[in-house]
Amino acid sequence: MSWWRTVLNLPPKGEHWSDQRRTKRPGKGRPQSTAPEWWAHPGGPVSPTPRQAQGVAAQYAAPQGQPPQNQAPPGGVMAPPRRPGGRPSEEAPQEQRGRTPERLKQRSPHGAHAAPGPVREVLEPGQTPWSTEPESSFSTWARRFFRGLVVVVLLLAAISGIRSWIAPNKTPETVVSGQSSFPSAEASAVATRYAVSYLTWDESNPDARPAQIGLDLAAGLDSRAGWNGRGKQTADVAYPGEVKADSNGITAVVDVRVRVYTFTKQGKSWAAGPITWQRISVPVARTASRVVVSGPPTFVPDLRAPLPSNMPDAGTPDDELTTATEKDAEAFFSAYAESDNKVSAVTAPGSTIRSLNGAVKFGELKDWQVYTGNDDERRATAAVTWNGAGDTTLDQTYTLTLRRTVATDGAQRWQVAAVG
Repeated sequence: MSWWRTVLNLPPKGEHWSDQRRTKRPGKGRPQSTAPEWWAHPGGPVSPTPRQAQGVAAQYAAPQGQPPQNQAPPGGVMAPPRRPGGRPSEEAPQEQRGRTPERLKQRSPHGAHAAPGPVREVLEPGQTPWSTEPESSFSTWARRFFRGLVVVVLLLAAISGIRSWIAPNKTPETVVSGQSSFPSAEASAVATRYAVSYLTWDESNPDARPAQIGLDLAAGLDSRAGWNGRGKQTADVAYPGEVKADSNGITAVVDVRVRVYTFTKQGKSWAAGPITWQRISVPVARTASRVVVSGPPTFVPDLRAPLPSNMPDAGTPDDELTTATEKDAEAFFSAYAESDNKVSAVTAPGSTIRSLNGAVKFGELKDWQVYTGNDDERRATAAVTWNGAGDTTLDQTYTLTLRRTVATDGAQRWQVAAVG
């Protein structure tokens, strides 16, 4: 029996569920027919009566050599039984006595004296048409497991469906922070232009400032923005910083740093004053069409802040390699200040480093330090003094990457592979 028939508890192949209930019940008061199979042949005679069936059964059940009782004469067929109330055969007309009934003239394909076929086994009432085979414990366990699994899945599906009918799931509203939904780039551009207009004024041309401020200020607000109409000042460069958007996604504050040229009035002329960097906080708001400034900005102090405590460590110094590569570092920075051709001659193979093209001249290598690492690449720092125009000097600190190279003669050398 196939495993899937065992799991689904199906009958063997060729059997049907209805066969279990298909039992032959004998007629009331009549013995069950034991006629051979050829009696039921479609082209053969009609089904025999119980009396004829008994005669046929006795014919095949008699021992060999002894003719059975009521045996039909050779070459003929057994006459049908007499019907109650009928007249005797001797009283029948001559033409009727000498004529064989038409329904008995039909010959069986097996012949009159052919060997009988196998007797069909008659099932007792309630008996199944197949034999019971022992089932392994694994098949029983597998069938029960799959049945239980199907039941559990159906129960879960039913429970979840009923729950969805009673309390349907609501689609959660997408929560978007103000920083992600607010147009920060547009807000930075608007606040930067407004900061330059806000910190620029000239009492000789008082209408110029309100016209520039009106480009970014929200309609209905005062375009004078707090200026009393006196003095002179010019702002030319502004750099936007952090954009702090509120949780509502409508308003924000933009940090802007502006370079300002101040002037002092001397008589009827203006004398240039100090150049300063001023930092202001510009409030902005998002409308249906664009971002606008929602009010006057405020000054914010620029304070020096210390380095964070979690700054990455430079590493452990390698004093031996530092001493061995100091002269190579001086040659690199000297070429780095002059031209690309010279700097390419002292860099590691496969690396491209652009030079300063004579903007400054190499003064000295004030400090050089190589740190520990792997055998092929190291990190180094250099403090360099550059000579500017006249007697001007400028000290700068560089971070470099060194790479070990091997010449054709086997000599090893550490060269600069990258700057910064």
